[in-house]
Amino acid sequence: MAKALSNLLFKGLAGLPATRTSRIVPGFCYQSGMAYATTVPDDPDTHEDFKPTNKLESSVLSLRDVVEQDVQQNPVMIYMKGVPDVPQCGFSALAVKVLKLYDVPLSARSILEDAELKNAVKSFSNWPTFPQIFIKGEFIGGSDIILSMHQSGELKEKLKDIANNQKTE
Repeated sequence: MAKALSNLLFKGLAGLPATRTSRIVPGFCYQSGMAYATTVPDDPDTHEDFKPTNKLESSVLSLRDVVEQDVQQNPVMIYMKGVPDVPQCGFSALAVKVLKLYDVPLSARSILEDAELKNAVKSFSNWPTFPQIFIKGEFIGGSDIILSMHQSGELKEKLKDIANNQKTE
């Protein structure tokens, strides 16, 4: 009897609008019984300016080139889950918190949005986990390494000239 009552209760709750979930199928998003197209048909009447594009596919840069460019052009580069203002995991949050103590410019990319970028970063650094921190073009490691370097004073030395450049600009 209790099982039948709980099944009836849950079925009743599942029908309420607040408990409905979205279901994404390639090309369509289904929400609350409505289907929304997530792709644009190949319509000859659609102007090129309004067709979706993938900027990386349309550029001549490979993802490895993008990673290499990020690392070389940014004094402190972090590939993380989320962004510095809204980290999506505790390790990424810890790394950002430690790096922000040094008042250095922090550049970041979220690896959550692009699995291919995530794989390109792993390949570039030959390191499997995230976050991945690069300082002055050199791969340093993850949040545990940054924390250890901070505690030993090594991170302060490594970031000293970057912090000084930031103050003079």
